[in-house]
Amino acid sequence: MDDEKPIYDLEERTYQFALKVRRCIGDINWTRQQWTDIDQVLRASGSVAANYIEANNAVSKPDFFFRIRISKKEASECRLWLRLLGETSIDESLKQTLRDLYKESDELAKIMATILRNSSK
Repeated sequence: MDDEKPIYDLEERTYQFALKVRRCIGDINWTRQQWTDIDQVLRASGSVAANYIEANNAVSKPDFFFRIRISKKEASECRLWLRLLGETSIDESLKQTLRDLYKESDELAKIMATILRNSSK
């Protein structure tokens, strides 16, 4: 992920994040202890994208704020699940991929926080 150009279309960026999470998850034989974390990160990563798209199609300003807050919350939640998966994985290549995804979820959460801050002024 570090070698890629940043995506400035946030709708596409959130979609790509959810897609990368799915591709990472689908390629690995996970342990029983990791299954719950996997389910959670799959849901949360998709929710980041879905709620951002819904915010762009909001019917009102409060609806916009609500959807951006949910997107931010879900991006923050992804950090937890990605961190747990990274800590419970032994493959170094997988750990690096999970760190990259963690970094992206962190950046998305910060972007959503900035949108909220700037939109409420």
